[in-house]
Amino acid sequence: MKHILNKLFFTISTIFLLAGCSNLSNQVDNKLNELKSKTDSLDKVISKEVDKVLTLDSLINNETSKVKKLDSLINKSTTRIDSVVNKKVNSFK
Repeated sequence: MKHILNKLFFTISTIFLLAGCSNLSNQVDNKLNELKSKTDSLDKVISKEVDKVLTLDSLINNETSKVKKLDSLINKSTTRIDSVVNKKVNSFK
């Protein structure tokens, strides 16, 4: 009788242990799924921000090019104006 009770106790304990492990496994799976979802969301946000930075970089490059062209035009105009002024000054001498 005592032997049967020991086996019964062992069987019941094993069932509870396995059920507990199964529950723990489900909890771990749920947490891993939550973590994956959060990392996917974070990856999307990072990708969007990287795209914004690349767009901004492109805009900066375009504006830099425009500034260089304007600078060149200003230098040419300045040279022309200086030439005209020098001619006029020299004509008065």
